[in-house]
Amino acid sequence: MTRLSRAAILAVGSEMLTPSRLDTNSLFVTEQLNRLGIEVALKMVVGDDRDELARAVTMMLSRVELVVCTGGLGPTDDDVTREVVAEVLGLTLAEDAAMTERIRSRFSNRGLPMPEINRRQAMVPVGATVIENAHGSAPGLWLERAGRVVVLLPGPPRELQPMLRGLSEGPLRDRGPGLSIVRRVIRITGRSESHTEEAVRGLYADWAVAPIPIAATILASLGQVELQLSARATDAGAAEAALAAATADVSAAIGADVYSTDGRPLEEVVGRLLVEQGLTVAVAESCTGGLTTSRLTDVPGSSRYVAQAVVTYSNESKTSLLGVPAAMIEEHGAVSEPVARAMAQGMRDRAGSEVAIGVTGIAGPDGGSPAKPVGTVAIAVVTPHVIRSRVFRFTGGRDMVKFQASQAALDMVRRLLQEP
Repeated sequence: MTRLSRAAILAVGSEMLTPSRLDTNSLFVTEQLNRLGIEVALKMVVGDDRDELARAVTMMLSRVELVVCTGGLGPTDDDVTREVVAEVLGLTLAEDAAMTERIRSRFSNRGLPMPEINRRQAMVPVGATVIENAHGSAPGLWLERAGRVVVLLPGPPRELQPMLRGLSEGPLRDRGPGLSIVRRVIRITGRSESHTEEAVRGLYADWAVAPIPIAATILASLGQVELQLSARATDAGAAEAALAAATADVSAAIGADVYSTDGRPLEEVVGRLLVEQGLTVAVAESCTGGLTTSRLTDVPGSSRYVAQAVVTYSNESKTSLLGVPAAMIEEHGAVSEPVARAMAQGMRDRAGSEVAIGVTGIAGPDGGSPAKPVGTVAIAVVTPHVIRSRVFRFTGGRDMVKFQASQAALDMVRRLLQEP
């Protein structure tokens, strides 16, 4: 019996090739397979095209032991996954009478007759194992040929997920390599991808020859760098311990620029610090238009620490709502450290919070000057004892500048709260 150590994921559906739909199933499938020690070697999205689908399945079967296909199991003419896979494997289709009756019963329970086209969903390749679908009409299929396994699952996540969990607790677990793949995401802000690589590259050699080797991948994204670590071991606990030690190595090398060692986003880290210290925060925003506050309140339970927020986009509103002196704006400009500090202090005084943030800047694409180009953002954080402010120069379009400004504002709060 061939062990399933490497897998490929194939998302089927022309809609998945449009901007309006994303393949989120592959993330769940990857997570489930990794828990069993099955490495995902490649992923692909293919439209409802018989020839392209056949080529994709054939290629995947030549490279991995397990192919998981999602989608294309419905009753309409463009749902061709089961027919194409059967053809690639050299299997014929036959109607499963019991499955037809189950589908008919699903419609009957809703007071509807079963359309005849739904009989297609009961067409099963000879020798295949049917995977029951408790949440939809399309059954899944487990097909095996020449030591290779193909699993067909419906596209809707509410149907796919319980079906795959069942397989993960049964045949996939039994056929897996007997390993666990454990991952850890370390999130870093305040330094570039190359500076992060310079700081940690000396650790790679030690990780590679460790009793449980650690693999590392660096990914740069807007306002942060992610260092993704993974370990494979027969004992998941041992793999977790190895990752914990590697994470400690990274934290020692990077220092305060590490804001999360368990994949938590910055807004959640800041929220937890506020709760732990019994503090509340208020936010005054200009160029970010409420994005900083929105991120803080995306975290469940944030009502415990988010006191108040205001968007003061015009100079007049900065004066009338926050008490920023008009003369200060005239002298230094709305985008300046003095104004950001005054915004934060005015917000703190009015909200009665312990911590307050002020953000003012030029998000673009116009409004910049040689002295203050687009992307210039002044940010301030105030507490009863500390006032911090800084001018940043961000790059990119308007949305990118706004996000980076919100990231920098939250990070200023984090660093301040983590100081001894």
